[in-house]
Amino acid sequence: MIHVSGLSVEYGTLLALDSVTLSFRQGEFTVLLGRSGAGKSTLLRCLNYLQRPTRGTVEVDGIGPLSDKRNLRRHRRQTGTVFQLHHLLGCRTALQNVLCGRLGHCSLVRSLFPPAKADMDIALTCLEWVGLLDKAGTRVDQLSGGERQRVGIARALCQQPTVILADEPVASLDPVTGESIMALLCRICRKQSLTLIMSLHQLEFAHRHGERIIGLSQGRIVFDGPASRLTDGDLQTIYGGDSPSEDAERSSRPLSRVSESATEGIPLYDEAKVVG
Repeated sequence: MIHVSGLSVEYGTLLALDSVTLSFRQGEFTVLLGRSGAGKSTLLRCLNYLQRPTRGTVEVDGIGPLSDKRNLRRHRRQTGTVFQLHHLLGCRTALQNVLCGRLGHCSLVRSLFPPAKADMDIALTCLEWVGLLDKAGTRVDQLSGGERQRVGIARALCQQPTVILADEPVASLDPVTGESIMALLCRICRKQSLTLIMSLHQLEFAHRHGERIIGLSQGRIVFDGPASRLTDGDLQTIYGGDSPSEDAERSSRPLSRVSESATEGIPLYDEAKVVG
């Protein structure tokens, strides 16, 4: 549903992406792997034009090329983003932050007034999905790191997106909390049949949750295939002939002891509660 053709991004003399051509299919879970500076975040940012490519095109089925401003607005309206560092308003409540996900569906004049009941219902439902309905009135700066990331996920879901882009969504979390967040995000996306594209450093998470792995090295695609086919040789190619960082390995080791029951109490999507 998203087609990338000949995509290159230059920062001065630095070539961050080098003639990347890819297609992302609807409902697919794709993990981007690579060393820091390999181009993962740049590629993600190009998929909603937060980073405009130097050369090449990004085109979305049913919308068209994102170089057209009208097409870009339509695409961003249906594309949710989960950031590594949350990008939440700390002085606002969890509910107020989640409601920001509805702004793309409002006119400028409408956004100056209190939220419509339909938007409020959607936001509360999204907080329920991530298990934070009881924190709706709590200021974000009073929440834990894992809770803040859940608010970020709820905000993305509040857009009612077809695509979610996640840039290292668990990098700042401990392994157990990270696994809980990953399981939550993947379960909701499966229930919703959403396209999920995320960058990760944790190999265990990539193997556990990813369906498709795209490995980048020096701005180029060096692996593209099912997670089950990723070998040690492929990892050496992705990471430039070196083993993945000790931090990535250390963060993934305890996960074999984390059972799925750790996330069983998380509320899931209920289609009957969706408004709009």
